Amino acid sequence: MAFLTKAFALAATLGTFAAPALAQTAATPWELKPDTGYAYDKDGKTFAYKMGTSNAGELLKGAKKVPKGTLFFIGHNGQLYMRSSPYLEGDGKFKFGPDQ
Repeated sequence: MAFLTKAFALAATLGTFAAPALAQTAATPWELKPDTGYAYDKDGKTFAYKMGTSNAGELLKGAKKVPKGTLFFIGHNGQLYMRSSPYLEGDGKFKFGPDQ
């Protein structure tokens, strides 16, 4: 389960929220749930796993915190990417929207 850590854990929900971000609609917070692991597997598929707490220490060993100000997105090639800030304009609009 170590591969579930790092960027993969949060990336599973990316596909759900990528379209609204690109369409310049109001930003919607992710609804990540406690005790749930999110995975982006080697074939580019996304999964959500129900997690327990008995092996939480082992899961955290190889994990890294995702820095605040990180944007996740799927490129035209279907690959998952992440980018650090800035991704918003000074007025709060998404910098890479369709009108750009």
